[in-house]
Amino acid sequence: MSFRVDVWEGGRIALSSLRSNRMRTVLTTVGIGVGVCTLLAIVGIIQGINRSFEDQLAQIGANTLQVSKFPWTMHGDWWSYRNRKNLSADLVEPILKASEHVVAAAPLYFDRVESRFLDRRMGSVTAIGTSPDYALISSMTVERGRFLTEADVDTRAHVAVIGSEVARTLFPGLNPVGQRLLLEGRPYRVVGTLESKGTILGENQDIVVMIPYRTFQEQFGKRFSPNIAVSVDSPDNVLKVVDQLTPALRRARNTPPGVPDDFAVNRPEQLANMYSQLTGALYGAATGVGLITLLVGGIGIMNIMLVSVRERTREIGVRRALGARKRTIIVQFLMEASSVSAVGGALGTVVGLGVAKTVSLITPLAASVEPLTVALGVGFAAMVGLLFGIWPAARAANLDPVEALRHD
Repeated sequence: MSFRVDVWEGGRIALSSLRSNRMRTVLTTVGIGVGVCTLLAIVGIIQGINRSFEDQLAQIGANTLQVSKFPWTMHGDWWSYRNRKNLSADLVEPILKASEHVVAAAPLYFDRVESRFLDRRMGSVTAIGTSPDYALISSMTVERGRFLTEADVDTRAHVAVIGSEVARTLFPGLNPVGQRLLLEGRPYRVVGTLESKGTILGENQDIVVMIPYRTFQEQFGKRFSPNIAVSVDSPDNVLKVVDQLTPALRRARNTPPGVPDDFAVNRPEQLANMYSQLTGALYGAATGVGLITLLVGGIGIMNIMLVSVRERTREIGVRRALGARKRTIIVQFLMEASSVSAVGGALGTVVGLGVAKTVSLITPLAASVEPLTVALGVGFAAMVGLLFGIWPAARAANLDPVEALRHD
């Protein structure tokens, strides 16, 4: 009961003291607010980038693989990968037979092309040569028309399925299906358009034109090494499929025993691991900057509180002479320090969230702050006030009452 009285009275006296020293209170609040603002802005951007990366990996699919000439995470000499024999679309059949858990496989040939329709032009469009099974592997959805068919592949038809950004740019106000566009000067009939997918790992998925892979080879040549996209029936079977694919691919590519694999079986999990390695140190350093800023704010609180103790020495002496206990004095000063920190933390949180949101609007960086992070930000600010207020509070409580009363 007495402790609650101390807290109530200490809080009332602390608020009265803060009101009577408004300028000092404002300066102290700003100091801690800047620290919390910096920390919350950095944490908000970090959480936003993490969430964005996780969402983009989810679009790739946890149950998908890509067989390619180059691994997504390279170790060793780049030229050793560069000199590998190119993959080919013929590997699709051995991949399908390698495991009962493989649902579908499709070759993916890539090139950058120029697309035209009448007087409209788009440069650097991603042309993908693939097969109908790619619709089963990827998360794309046909919005209008249809996707590629086996007949398109077998007859090397000049047909195309275009991304939403290509449709908006080249065919504004028109239904693209049935129209003819030029890819590097050669005509293709649009048979379908795709729903918007946005950006995945920095690549805009809507600036794309998909054509049958044999048509791709006919126009752009066979010098390209395709990736083979593979769909597995369950994420739990991905590692098992990797183990089964490796010997099947070695046999299909006539890789001699004892010779290292001349292909790579890539998993989205590898990208996640690489991302964690690349960004872990960066995020730690950025968070450290925010914590240092908050530490500076805490030192400012301690300095201001020491000044306050010196200025109110006589008041403390009077209160001690009238029977106030040391605990009461300590509670008062701790309440004062934590109140300033909490207010500064709340203001810093609001500003920090605003900064993070502004950064996400004007830059490619995403921003996302969890409600728990906001609560922790304010609570951590209050804890900083308590921590850095301990020494001033103890110094005030340990003043000799007689000497304090003599203080001018």
